[in-house]
Amino acid sequence: MRVVELLAPAKDLESGTTAIDCGADAVYIGAPRFGAREAAGNSIEDIAALSEHAHKYWARVYVTINTLLRDSELEDAGLLIRDLHSIGIDGLIVQDTALLQMDLPPVPLIASTQMHNNTPQRVVFLEKVGFSRAILARELDIDQIKEIRQHTSLELECFVHGSLCVGYSGQCYLSYALGGRSGNRGQCAQPCRKMYSLLDANGETLVKDSHLLSLKDLNLSSHLEELLQAGISSFKIEGRLKDRSYVANIVSLYRKKLDELGASKSSSGRAEPGFTPDPNKTFNREYTTHFLHGAGEKVGRPQTPKMVGERIGVVHSAGRKYVRIEPEVELHPGDGICFFNRRGELRGSIINEVEDGMIAPDKPKGIEAGMTLYRNHDHEFLDQIKKANPQRLIDVRMSVGETPDGLKLQVIDEDGCKAVFAVECEKIPAEKPDRAIENIRAQLTKTGGTLFSCSDINIDLSEPLFVPMSVLNSLRRGALDELMKARIASRPVSTGGAINNDVPYPVDSLTFEGNVLNELSAAFYRQHGVEQIDPAAESGIDLTGQRVMTTKYCVRHQLDLCGDDTPLILVDGEGHRLELRFDCKRCGMNIIKL
Repeated sequence: MRVVELLAPAKDLESGTTAIDCGADAVYIGAPRFGAREAAGNSIEDIAALSEHAHKYWARVYVTINTLLRDSELEDAGLLIRDLHSIGIDGLIVQDTALLQMDLPPVPLIASTQMHNNTPQRVVFLEKVGFSRAILARELDIDQIKEIRQHTSLELECFVHGSLCVGYSGQCYLSYALGGRSGNRGQCAQPCRKMYSLLDANGETLVKDSHLLSLKDLNLSSHLEELLQAGISSFKIEGRLKDRSYVANIVSLYRKKLDELGASKSSSGRAEPGFTPDPNKTFNREYTTHFLHGAGEKVGRPQTPKMVGERIGVVHSAGRKYVRIEPEVELHPGDGICFFNRRGELRGSIINEVEDGMIAPDKPKGIEAGMTLYRNHDHEFLDQIKKANPQRLIDVRMSVGETPDGLKLQVIDEDGCKAVFAVECEKIPAEKPDRAIENIRAQLTKTGGTLFSCSDINIDLSEPLFVPMSVLNSLRRGALDELMKARIASRPVSTGGAINNDVPYPVDSLTFEGNVLNELSAAFYRQHGVEQIDPAAESGIDLTGQRVMTTKYCVRHQLDLCGDDTPLILVDGEGHRLELRFDCKRCGMNIIKL
């Protein structure tokens, strides 16, 4: 199979290092500023440390500078990119086209999903202006992905796991319209996770207080072969706000799945996470394949945007302290449980005791017979991850030979990197030949504390020799140190950057949804034939009466109200009103701010 990449999120240095150790071929991490997750910025020093660790395995580090930039921010963004290039990052994830107009170092450019990469025409344009990769829109189905691949040789990255934006990425202005916090500026307030009431055209309430715009989480772990055949180059896990346990669990799951498919990984070493991954044990809102196979599946999760977790079972009886239940999973003290109360509200508790079909929650109030309990915190599983010491080991083959003055050790790793290290020593024939050979073998293959693991050793001596332990240790340390130097020197390094041309952009006019917030971005589009350019929403335009979200998800479909395209109204707890207009031919929905 084609070489592919497993791409993991890095909230910080710890999460990023864990992702690499659990088998990620690459990680993406937020820069100190200008990332689409404002709360997930990292220092240059931490990004440098992560890059140093990743590069030992020939894994890559991509940095996000994927917000829209104001004119006053362009100089700082350029200086930041130069600093990032100087520490050896492997790619830059960007949204603002102004960066293509600037004199930047030759770092590969990756088109953020915020650029709305949803058609062959858009992706082909990105390739022609210098992008190395496009992160595809989440809502694409498998046939649309195949069509894009047929038109471009650009690397294609797609999301395979994690939280889903309900709106088209880069085309959502709901947070900005309702509260002034722009997702395109890294400040999304997640209004899609809020409660809304749904009204019909006459003002009658159809649904009251429900999370009508909240989606399940993505899980395509059973569809990786299909995506490989469609031409995906990089499999991306969402989660730059997720903790270390989540990253370890989900990266280990996808590494295992890809290895089982025989996919050739694009970095070195085999991962040993130290636990068995289970995607149901860390944060999720239930799972969906989204629109991978069209619009048939219901992808919404209106009950709650929080994690409910694994079903435990139905309560038989409930008292002031104990709850009787026949659990469908093994429970332990410290587990977190939750349930929907009589009013449909999600409530939670911690288990203090477990004994013979009885559990003692610390907050039993509200639990009644007939209710279903769920476990949203598996204490034992998460403790396993916490205690696990993930290792990633690179296989090496060793060969011991003689020099005129002593011994030499040659090591060759799985990538073909080679090193030889020699030590002067006296050649003393062994009194016990078999034991001497076994001692040489045992000492040289003790690679603990390094990232190498000896898969084979050849001992080629004129006769069995007694070799002191100190000599053998010196041979091993010296050879592996030299091998590491050889790996760093041989690591594949990609370059890239904008291509200055005037190839036409797919359209000749841009509304505020074109996301042009600065003069350099406007100049970029004019150079590529765009004649009419409206300023971005974040310039301060009034969005009343404007479309503030476009989504393939449809409230009517979710609620079994298909067959009628009459607009409906959403009202949030603050009284904001949003009109839902339905595009039934294409099975989609537009949201208008009233």
